[in-house]
Amino acid sequence: MRRKQNEYKMSTNRGPISKFMETNYLHFNAAAMMDAAKGYETHLDEGGKMMITLAGAMSTAELGISLAEMIRQDKVSIISCTGANLEEDIMNLVAHSHYKRVPNYRDLSPQDEWDLLENHYNRVTDTCIPEEEAFRRLQKHIHAIWKDADDKGERYFPHEFMYKMLNSGVLEQYYEIDPKNSWMLAAAEKNLPIVVPGWEDSTMGNIFASYVIKNEFKATTMKSGIEYMGWLADWYVKNSEGKGIGFFQIGGGIAGDFPICVVPMLYQDMEMENIPFWSYFCQISDSTTSYGSYSGAVPNEKITWGKLDIHTPKFIVESDATIVAPLMFAWILKQ
Repeated sequence: MRRKQNEYKMSTNRGPISKFMETNYLHFNAAAMMDAAKGYETHLDEGGKMMITLAGAMSTAELGISLAEMIRQDKVSIISCTGANLEEDIMNLVAHSHYKRVPNYRDLSPQDEWDLLENHYNRVTDTCIPEEEAFRRLQKHIHAIWKDADDKGERYFPHEFMYKMLNSGVLEQYYEIDPKNSWMLAAAEKNLPIVVPGWEDSTMGNIFASYVIKNEFKATTMKSGIEYMGWLADWYVKNSEGKGIGFFQIGGGIAGDFPICVVPMLYQDMEMENIPFWSYFCQISDSTTSYGSYSGAVPNEKITWGKLDIHTPKFIVESDATIVAPLMFAWILKQ
């Protein structure tokens, strides 16, 4: 079927990345990505808010380069992330020049891997994080903040402790990337709401646990996952009026599963009335539903769990989030 020439009219208020996308991404996964990005944009234009969830190693993949600008321009209202993503953005901020890239990581032998360990590198696919300059540098400064709170009998969430460290300026002496490319710095400056389910499953979480086991700190100094859920429930009720809150899920896992459950918890378990469903949903994932994984669950399956409505705009982008997410953010930012 032929199209009229005016059907190809391009956007005039966009930058070169968006124009390239609009010209070339017309079919299949590329078109699905464009549909999802435009849906995100429409949701915001109609007054909606958006949660972004971060699984995997998106911070080490330097998603902060694009996500930080999304935060600064109020394109995201709240983030849910793993403990690893919370800390690894800051590690990249303070130790970037000490990272080591291993393009041929698929060819590494067990001995090669052992040599990396002996040289104090922790590998994430093709990127090795330096033990001393990243992990221990953060440990030194976050320990002092944990101790101060513990001594005073104060309690905070994991991300609040990180915000305290960033806002204190104590890490500025170590900055090795342009600070505008750190999404955690951008979030701290705005005091952006964050939930970090399963924070204990992270390096800083392990380190904090070690201090608790050694009786240096009280476990209760760190607010728990149950308290995160309680806080999120209150936030959702207060922010879901009007257009509502969208859910933009990068990957799967606990970063997505934990917060999306707040809706059925509110109206099924707490028996509250007039709780709106998530009003937009997009997942970028390479998981498939046939393996029985929650990360591969298609949006329609979430209807059966009381998370999405029949009419919720739903999108799946079956692709690599390290490629797709920055492109979608570029579209939303009109770059």
